[in-house]
Amino acid sequence: MGFFDALSRGLERSRETLNEVFYFGGEVDEDFWEDLEDTLVMGDMGAEVAIQVSDDLRDAAAKKNLKTAPQLRRALAEQLEQHFVPIERDPFSDTPSCVLFVGINGAGKTTTVGKIASAMAARGKNVVIGSADTFRAAAIEQLDVWGQRAGVPVIKRDRGSDPASVCYDVLDEADKRGSDLVLIDTAGRLHTSPELMRELAKVVNVTRKRAANMAAGPMPVSVVLVIDAATGQNGLNQALEFNEALGLDGIIMTKLDGTAKGGIAMAVAEKLKLPILRVGVGEQVDDLQEFNAKDFCRALVGESN
Repeated sequence: MGFFDALSRGLERSRETLNEVFYFGGEVDEDFWEDLEDTLVMGDMGAEVAIQVSDDLRDAAAKKNLKTAPQLRRALAEQLEQHFVPIERDPFSDTPSCVLFVGINGAGKTTTVGKIASAMAARGKNVVIGSADTFRAAAIEQLDVWGQRAGVPVIKRDRGSDPASVCYDVLDEADKRGSDLVLIDTAGRLHTSPELMRELAKVVNVTRKRAANMAAGPMPVSVVLVIDAATGQNGLNQALEFNEALGLDGIIMTKLDGTAKGGIAMAVAEKLKLPILRVGVGEQVDDLQEFNAKDFCRALVGESN
C-alpha cells in the first residue's frame, strides 16, 4: 500500500462528514456553503481558517462555474493546500542536523524518535539517539528497543539525571562517532507549566551551544513539536505555548488515523506559520512519512489519487 493510500485510510474518519456535504445532486445552494463551513469548523480547522477557505472556494466556484462534487472536491483540496507552509529544510534528511523532540506526555515523541531513527539509518545516515527523558524509565527502555532494531546507539544516563547534561553527552558521543544526525527525546512537558518550560529552554540552549562546537563544524539544531492529532484544538494551544517558549522549527502530527478531526494539522500550520515535517497514520515505521500538503489535502477531501 502506497503512502497516499495509507493517508486516505488514516483520514477516513475526518473525511466522512465532508462526504455528507459533497453528496448532493442538484445546484450548489446556500445550505451547501453553510454545511461546508460548519463541517470544516467541526473538523478542528478553526473558525477563521474555515470561513476563509469556504469563502475562497465559493469565489472560485462562481468564477469557474464549478457545480459538481468532483469539481468542488478538487477545488477545495487546492484551497486547503495553500494554507500549509512549505518545508524549506528537512532537518532529518538535510544533515548534519540535531533535532530535539518536545511535546506533552502521550503525544508519541519516543515512538516518533524511534521510527525516524530507523528510517534514516536505513537510508545510510549515521544516527545517534539521545534519551533526555530522564523522568520516565519506560522512555529509555523504549528507545533501547528502537536503537537495537535500527542498529543505532542510544546515549542515556540514570533516571533523574539533568536532561541538559544528557544532551551535552549525546553531542559529545556524536562528535566522536562523526554522526550526521542526532535525535534527542525529551520528557513530556505540560505547556501550562512555566517552570517546566523554562527548564526545557535550558535544555535547548545547552544543546545549541554544544552543537555549535562540533569537530566537523557547527551542527544546526531544530526544535520539533510532536502533537497528537486527537487532542484537537488543545493541540493548537500546545503549539502556541511551546513556540513562544522555545521558538519551534517544525511540527510532527501523530495519530491522524485515530481522529475524525484532521483539520487540526491545518490550524496549527496556519496559526504558527510552521511547516509540518512528518505525519503519522499508523503503528508501523513506514506509517510515519514526510508531509506532502497536496497529498494530505486530497486525501482529506476524498479526491482519488
